[in-house]
Amino acid sequence: MLGGVLVLLWMLDNSLASEQSFNELKQTLSHPIALFIVWGVLAALAYHTVAGIRHLIMDMGIGETLEGGRTGAKIVIVLSAVAILAIGGFLLW
Repeated sequence: MLGGVLVLLWMLDNSLASEQSFNELKQTLSHPIALFIVWGVLAALAYHTVAGIRHLIMDMGIGETLEGGRTGAKIVIVLSAVAILAIGGFLLW
């Protein structure tokens, strides 16, 4: 995930450097493999964010029981799937 974030930061830097580098990056991202890699990195970040929020909620004392932990894990999976599908739709749009 760290490598993916570094790639995303590099892409941000290139997109802001000049119009020519922005157009080159735009052309690179039109390739399906590059788009799939970006989607994978963003999917990992989305899951990591949702799971992190779950752990913050658990630190407040909510969902610390075995049943609460299982329910929380199911909620994380569902919310992550929705976020990942939304990110995929946004990238294809």
